[in-house]
Amino acid sequence: QVQLVESGGGLVQAGGSLRLSCAASGLTISVYTLGWFRQAPGKERDFIAYIHWNGDSTRYADSVKGRFTISRDNAKNTVYLQMNSLKPEDTALYYCAARRPRAVLPGTKTSDYDYWGQGTQVTVSS
Repeated sequence: QVQLVESGGGLVQAGGSLRLSCAASGLTISVYTLGWFRQAPGKERDFIAYIHWNGDSTRYADSVKGRFTISRDNAKNTVYLQMNSLKPEDTALYYCAARRPRAVLPGTKTSDYDYWGQGTQVTVSS
């Protein structure tokens, strides 16, 4: 059974940093493209970043480019999202997701991903 469990969310002041973790079980992340998404109340779930399984190429949404960094530790079967210079508009429920194994093309849509975590809340105060 596949499980993705996010952690590391919390309340932080604007300008601060958080590092989110997503621990995977039931799959080996080394062959999965992994993504982070977020959803604010009343809004759709939006793409933030992915890291490709083959070569670790990354892509970011324009809204977080230069502030957020996605990385993976295959030995720990964990993906991370380092978030710096946080803004109040970053407040949301953050989800990690895994695309099907060895997918050639990465994805930025929620429908591109097959497995999801339960989310971790990030709140940025002004």
